[in-house]
Amino acid sequence: MKELITAAIASSPADYTEVRIERRALHRVAFQREKLETLESAHELGGVVRCLKDGGWGIAVFNDLDSLDRQIQTAADMAAVVAARTDDRITLAEVPAIEDEIRVDLEEDFRHVPLQTKVELIEEYNKIILGTSKQIVASQVQYVDRFVETTFANSDGSYIVQELPDITLLLGAAAGDGKGDIQQGMEAVGYAAGFEVVRDRHEQAKEAAERAVAMLKAKPVSGGRHTVILDPILAGVFIHEAFGHFCEADFLAKNPRLAKIMTLGTTFGAPDLNVVDDGYLPGERGNVPYDDEGVRRTATALIKDGRLSSLLHSRETASRMDAAPTGNARATSGEFEPIVRMTNTYIDNGASSFDEMIKDVDHGIYAVDAYGGQTEFELFSFSAAYGREIVNGEVGELVRNVVLSGNLFETLRSIDAIGNDRRMHGGVGGCGKGGQMALPVTVGSPHIRIRNVNIGGE
Repeated sequence: MKELITAAIASSPADYTEVRIERRALHRVAFQREKLETLESAHELGGVVRCLKDGGWGIAVFNDLDSLDRQIQTAADMAAVVAARTDDRITLAEVPAIEDEIRVDLEEDFRHVPLQTKVELIEEYNKIILGTSKQIVASQVQYVDRFVETTFANSDGSYIVQELPDITLLLGAAAGDGKGDIQQGMEAVGYAAGFEVVRDRHEQAKEAAERAVAMLKAKPVSGGRHTVILDPILAGVFIHEAFGHFCEADFLAKNPRLAKIMTLGTTFGAPDLNVVDDGYLPGERGNVPYDDEGVRRTATALIKDGRLSSLLHSRETASRMDAAPTGNARATSGEFEPIVRMTNTYIDNGASSFDEMIKDVDHGIYAVDAYGGQTEFELFSFSAAYGREIVNGEVGELVRNVVLSGNLFETLRSIDAIGNDRRMHGGVGGCGKGGQMALPVTVGSPHIRIRNVNIGGE
């Protein structure tokens, strides 16, 4: 295939040409209540050509390698048309040509695990959830594995083949009190690893169900301003969603007001606040040895010692902003062009233990896990899966309806303690941006304490 691709690229009339081809295998097993709701096996091949001609991009998507020459010509023709109708000339930052092949060695390769074995294991988890309590009224247990082989080549001389595994497990339970009150409990697992990571999750299935039942008796959180401690999952989701997207240079290029705020060197927090986007953490879902422009992975310090230190770049945004590419041009599949996306994004460890963080909190909230949220520029709103009161330095009763909201930059400046217990979380699904949904990423953080957070409630 290398000869076919390189020969096609060599014949391109464009100034720059790249080809990305993906072979993708997927299996999905899902139970809802007692029913096997989904059983899916799919194998796909697809690719995308990008051509740059006179400063304009042209793109063609294909699923037939025999048409590669024609697709390159189409993309080149489109690029010339675009260039003739715009004064905004695109250039690309220089990167070295790379030839490499990345193969993975999985402990228990899920491609070799029989589908029946997968179904039986997921059914076990489902039965545990349904059998935990008479108050369990529904379950949602879903397993997904994906294996992607990507081949990338460009006219600069790069030729890279890499394998990217992805495996996720959702353990969900719903409990009801018979009077219309329904509460949820969920556990999620997600890694770039083998089948071993979804085995032996029986206790987590039980925990999800027990939490759903316990939430029926949990009291609503008291609304108002609180000192809040976020667990590593919720803190990781917060830093990804509320801050990380602001560091994506293509987003800032379209938002001049936020671009002024996101000026390198600006202080956003205390000196012990450090935020990193790391393209290679072994076993994590955001593990990307090379991005979809053939740029080698990096660990990028977004905030260093409380100050904005770097943004995330593609070759195009790096050239536009006179910066170095960071290996963050990513696409969800061979159907899409790469755009600037995060990989493994986390708040790095501080110096505090969890006990030290809670001991001087007279009254606050310990907010755990994330059920979703939304952002509108620098304003955010996130729902914790559940919370617990902190009273006189001790974690107390379960509370629900914990919704945190506020201004991102004020909230970052209100972080007054950062834990020493960072944990990464892959979860299920993925990150969405620009119509490209469910890109595998990982978030993480230690526990963090934030003063004066607005929490909705009764």
